[in-house]
Amino acid sequence: MRDLSRRNLLKATAAVGAGAVVIPGVVAGSTPGIAADGSGSSIGARFPSAKLTGRIVRPSDPGYGKASLGWDELFVRYPLVIVFAQETQDVVNALTWARQNDVALRVRSGRHSLEGWSNVDNGIVIDVSELKSTHIDTASRTARVGAGLNQLEAVTALGKYDLAVTTGTEGSVGLSGATLGGGLGFLTRYLGMACDNLIGAEIVVASGADGAKAIEVDPWNHSDLLWALRGAGNGNFGIVTALTYKVAPLKSVAYLQATWEGLDDLYGVFDTWQRTAPFADHRLGSQLEIHKSQILLFGVLAEGSEAEARELLGPILSIGNPEVTVQTGGWGDTYAGFQIPTEDEPANWKFFSQFTSEPFPRRAISLIRAFMENAPSDDSNFFTQAFGTGAQTQEPFGGAAFPHRDALFYSEPGAGWGTRGEPDSGDAVTPIAQTWIAEFSQALRPYVNGAYVNVPNIGMAEWETAYWRSNFRRLRKIKAKYDPHNVFQYEQSIPPATL
Repeated sequence: MRDLSRRNLLKATAAVGAGAVVIPGVVAGSTPGIAADGSGSSIGARFPSAKLTGRIVRPSDPGYGKASLGWDELFVRYPLVIVFAQETQDVVNALTWARQNDVALRVRSGRHSLEGWSNVDNGIVIDVSELKSTHIDTASRTARVGAGLNQLEAVTALGKYDLAVTTGTEGSVGLSGATLGGGLGFLTRYLGMACDNLIGAEIVVASGADGAKAIEVDPWNHSDLLWALRGAGNGNFGIVTALTYKVAPLKSVAYLQATWEGLDDLYGVFDTWQRTAPFADHRLGSQLEIHKSQILLFGVLAEGSEAEARELLGPILSIGNPEVTVQTGGWGDTYAGFQIPTEDEPANWKFFSQFTSEPFPRRAISLIRAFMENAPSDDSNFFTQAFGTGAQTQEPFGGAAFPHRDALFYSEPGAGWGTRGEPDSGDAVTPIAQTWIAEFSQALRPYVNGAYVNVPNIGMAEWETAYWRSNFRRLRKIKAKYDPHNVFQYEQSIPPATL
């Protein structure tokens, strides 16, 4: 049950409802440290008193409800102010203001934080989603883009030049957040992780006692921070405002989808997939999705034909009698074609991420079938992504914090429920779905290891090593260097190392 209903939004900054906090000196329509005319209050800091700039949304504004809502409507927060940055200086100003006024802050790009950590009650949300610049250099095969692009926008922009970089499969996810946690998808085995193709970034970091500044990061400048940005997750060291990628030529793909009705073929399909797809031609990326009443196989073959795609996935397609479709075309158009509109998705979601190093035995596959047959909704699924051999096994020049390169495949049980845009519509199912996920993930523990920071597991013991293995120690040292005051913190953020 939510603490507060969106139908009763905070009026100005006078917080109401369960767990509300009232900030002394805050009045309706204002924000702490900012007078009604927008002038900053002096707090005797080393940096000049900051003023919020950009597109600013406060609780009293008509668009506040929409501006504060994330993709996963299970988590509803009520920030004091949301700053939609229009340029890097807006981010510098917002971070400085937050530090000078001792206000909790969160960083947001695509709003897909799966535990709601890109939002915060009674704090400031610094949103970079409107930083959507693109500069593509076809000669050097590099692309510098604003951190506000989502994955569909990035794929589309690059596709116009027959270029590509690895992204996840959901277009509405923010490119920045996906990349900074690793970034896996259909092109992982072909081009490596998204973070492996990150060769530079502009990032706003805390500076001095109470300020902020923008710095450029690349393999020769702040190379330790670039290493960390390649897999540490968003919002740990600063606020990324632009990213530079090494991009690759990709003129066409063959996209295959196969559907098996019912779950009777699950063992044969899953076992054949896990023993073949991770070791196939590196141009092939594939995923399995297991639902209550059907099994779905998706494959993307870079620079391949329909015949090649059918041949490479032939061992799996020979199981049972699946319905198979294949289309060929540009990656941009293909990617856009399999997107599901956000408004058609459930309102609430819960996932549990995990990696696998050895093939699942029959017992594990039987567990998947048993749990899926009792899933809390038709939108629930068990999702996999092939790793195995491929480009992702090699770290980029300068290295990367992402550690799970030896995985056979990645997987996650996921539950979706509730009607989007209807507050509290899924409350009756919420405890059922959360229990199902917890029991499902616990049952698979003997067969999996590690976790994916982009799909965080709240309450998981030893999450630090699950996400980053031995890299966690180095990440803490880099945190101490660039954020010694731990300005950027949330429930599972990286703490700075102590002397």
